[in-house]
Amino acid sequence: MALPKINPIHTKAWTKLQEHFKSIKEVHMAQWFSENENRASEMTIKWEDFYVDYSKNRMDAKTMDLLLELAEETQLKSAIDKLFQGDIINETEGREVLHTALRSPKSAKIMVEGEDIMPEIHEVKAKIKNFTTDIVNGKRKGYTQKAFTDVVNIGIGGSDLGPAMVVDALQYYKNHLTTHFVSNVDGDHVNEVLKKLNPETTLFVIVSKTFTTQETLSNANTIKDWFLKSAAETDVAKHFVAVSTNIEKVKDFGIDENNIFPMWTWVGGRFSLWSAVGLSISLAVGYDNFDKLLAGAHNMDNHFKSAEFKTNIPVVLALIGIWYTNFFESESEAVIGYSQYLNQFATYLQQANMESNGKSVDRNGDKVTYQTGNIVWGEPGTNSQHAFFQLIHQGTKLIPADFIGFAKSLHGNKDHQDKLMSNFIAQTEALLNGKSKDEVIAEFKGQNTSEETIKQLTPFKVFDGNKPTNTILIDQLTPESLGKLIALYEHKIFVQGVIWNVYSYDQFGVELGKQLATKILKEISSTDTITNHDSSTLNLLEHYKNFS
Repeated sequence: MALPKINPIHTKAWTKLQEHFKSIKEVHMAQWFSENENRASEMTIKWEDFYVDYSKNRMDAKTMDLLLELAEETQLKSAIDKLFQGDIINETEGREVLHTALRSPKSAKIMVEGEDIMPEIHEVKAKIKNFTTDIVNGKRKGYTQKAFTDVVNIGIGGSDLGPAMVVDALQYYKNHLTTHFVSNVDGDHVNEVLKKLNPETTLFVIVSKTFTTQETLSNANTIKDWFLKSAAETDVAKHFVAVSTNIEKVKDFGIDENNIFPMWTWVGGRFSLWSAVGLSISLAVGYDNFDKLLAGAHNMDNHFKSAEFKTNIPVVLALIGIWYTNFFESESEAVIGYSQYLNQFATYLQQANMESNGKSVDRNGDKVTYQTGNIVWGEPGTNSQHAFFQLIHQGTKLIPADFIGFAKSLHGNKDHQDKLMSNFIAQTEALLNGKSKDEVIAEFKGQNTSEETIKQLTPFKVFDGNKPTNTILIDQLTPESLGKLIALYEHKIFVQGVIWNVYSYDQFGVELGKQLATKILKEISSTDTITNHDSSTLNLLEHYKNFS
């Protein structure tokens, strides 16, 4: 069964939300805190090792009640059931959406076209485990019988961003292998990576569902040519493995069929790190930690599937996002991880979110007349405080922000951790309350500042506050907690796509540029006259050809 096709702006809840918005849009959050001493506890969800405080948002209890009505009217509960049951909810491509199955236990039974897919999933997991163990323990060796020291993941998009983000986030848990990621078709990128490698001790993991992706295959062939300068063609089988569905093309490349890890059409690329696409994760941190990552995600799946919506973390955060996108007309959201380990988390979410819900046609095939998707961006705190927080605090744009932090550090330096977390907590308070004119003047007078200077500088020192934030405080960064965090945002994306009535699991928007690039590449190589372009494109082509 397909997802419902309900235009959200035609629901009763949407109309109620529009009226409600008019009545509270100018209210300062500080007023609600002063009127209700229980606001913070009433708007906090505690689940396992997660503490999620959403009280610093421009909404009251009625707002959430109306958003929950919207979820009910758009049949969110039914949609969640369809997701986990393996219904064809990626209707435009005729596919199920079952990345959740990849982290389900062996005892689960999930049917696709009449077949239980769980035995095959766990067969691949066993293959990942055995391969990882053999590489990490040095049982599998390179062509000169030396143990592997480096792993290079060759992929792009979901075949790169997810694994790269997780390997970065779990650096504390890494083993002796050094992991590298090659994604961009920029030749300078791949050559800079190759400068660091020894062909005798490097394992290459090519990740491409079709084994035809231009960027990935270009990089793979360049790396293979580099490898063959010191090795024989028969040695390719010892140093290259593939994650793909195209067995014949992989074998033609020279990869042993036993070193091919399968993928499935019911897993979208940007949600595939839980599959064999995560082989580089397993190699970097060991299979046990990879399995714990999956277990954590499965725990979040169960929470999402079973918790009441008012205490359901992905649902609540998704509804808050809709409140800002569709009623406050906010166009972006910041994700600020107060951990350097989350350095690539916002980048990963950019693809997951913007490729999923960046749609202007609804599930009925009609143009939407409301905002869908939003711009996701961010950097780790405290670095981001010295970069773009000025805009969030005093700029003209409303930018809701998620603050993600861990109560306990991994290396145990309490002095650093206290300073980090003091900033984590202080920033959300500052964004909430701001600083009034009276407070600024009082501060100046306490510093014996002249009246002239006070008058001149006061306007620049005032902070309006009333800037919304969610705070996600997790006990500690572990493979399990990271799995939960990633799955949380996956489900948030799903919820918003359901309510916006768009298909979140196709990405036709990335295809046109690829098609034109193929055409232009042929024209770059050709001596024929080029005419079938606009004048700007034509001039750029001619300039590049003349220069190169």
